[in-house]
Amino acid sequence: MSDVARWLGPSVDMTERRNTGRNIWLSCLIGLTALLVLGNLASDATLPVNYGWDARVNCAAVDAYADGLDPYFVKNLKGTRLSYPYLPVTLDVFRPVCAGGVLVAHHMGVYLVLAVLCGLLLPGLGRTRSSPRDVALRLLCVFGAFLGFEWVWATGNFAILGGVLTAVALRLLLRATASGAWDRGFALRVGGAALLGLVTSLKLVFCPVIAALYFLPLPRARKLVLIAVAAFGFALPILISRVFYADLFSSWLAALTKQIPDQHAVELMETNPSLLLLARSLMDQVGLGDSKPVMFATYAFAALALVLVPFVLSVLRAAGSEPVRAGGLLLTQLDRWLIDHPRVATRVTVLAMFALYVSAPRLKEYAFFELAVYAAVLIADLPALALAAMLTVGLLAPGLVSISGHTVDGGFILLIVALASFWILLLDFRAEPMRPEAQDVRS
Repeated sequence: MSDVARWLGPSVDMTERRNTGRNIWLSCLIGLTALLVLGNLASDATLPVNYGWDARVNCAAVDAYADGLDPYFVKNLKGTRLSYPYLPVTLDVFRPVCAGGVLVAHHMGVYLVLAVLCGLLLPGLGRTRSSPRDVALRLLCVFGAFLGFEWVWATGNFAILGGVLTAVALRLLLRATASGAWDRGFALRVGGAALLGLVTSLKLVFCPVIAALYFLPLPRARKLVLIAVAAFGFALPILISRVFYADLFSSWLAALTKQIPDQHAVELMETNPSLLLLARSLMDQVGLGDSKPVMFATYAFAALALVLVPFVLSVLRAAGSEPVRAGGLLLTQLDRWLIDHPRVATRVTVLAMFALYVSAPRLKEYAFFELAVYAAVLIADLPALALAAMLTVGLLAPGLVSISGHTVDGGFILLIVALASFWILLLDFRAEPMRPEAQDVRS
């Protein structure tokens, strides 16, 4: 017995020491990341740059509309050469935001508060309450991941509003009940789906994110209802703009299709770190840059090979690891698996949103803020090694590039960082035990 005790004693002590050591170095890494993120923001705040140009454009458009001018003609916007990209209905929606010129004059302080609010609103995966550590990690991700907030903070882009609304939508969609019954509170999930649809209407290219709602742990009929509600939420601002702002809607279409001469226009092929532009760059290298069919085919292949197919195969692999119930098609078995594993299903849902978002054909630098919002939901549940990798790749690496004075504008650094982060999250999902009793055991 004494020999056994001597054998077991050091093993237990060694495990405790290993856990203590892991917690220490992980805490140091989190602290270092936080210092870098705060240092980056402090450095940006002291630079002699006239920040907030997107906020000035948007509020100038609201003012022009209030004065009876067409805000889609840049000549009617005071103090800017950029065009207004949003649907006509947003001119009335944004009017309270721009009232009094407070946002334009103090957008950096306002955006800091909104980013904190965004991090506090984000839900946990299947939990009714979040620990202070989880909240801190989400806030760190919101402020530092992919330089998204840094770009929003500098430009004053209204993606900050999209991020806050996305956080509210996710909180409603992923809310957990004390009893664990996902069929309760369906009305709130309907509201979350509608809000998610409205958010995607701000930037039309991100509407495929709505399809991720299929992975929620609900019966198929209810999931299809949520997708339909989200699609209606996406279409509603377009319909309102078409019916009640007919003249401005025509101007909006003309601005998007470059039919208004001699002014800036928002283009799909505008310089941005997306897979589509990466495909065009690769085709340019081989002399096929002028062939749009080849370029779009390359983009589709890259999105499928790098993101979408690996995600789908990983989900099917996880669902297939469970004993197959008699009867039913593959889709029916997937539905059953999602319902049987609600916490894993919520994780899959957010991971699907991340995958669809990063695959979008137009992904401007400030759009990475909303991508960081999706990542912030997932980061708190990562085990130590995956969390360290996510902090290093998604926050530390781009932060070091930024604070060193190198610009990421016009390159694909942010896209590469986002894709690497996606694979960290995906590989961790593939490695997680899928047994129901193991869902809440995360080291």
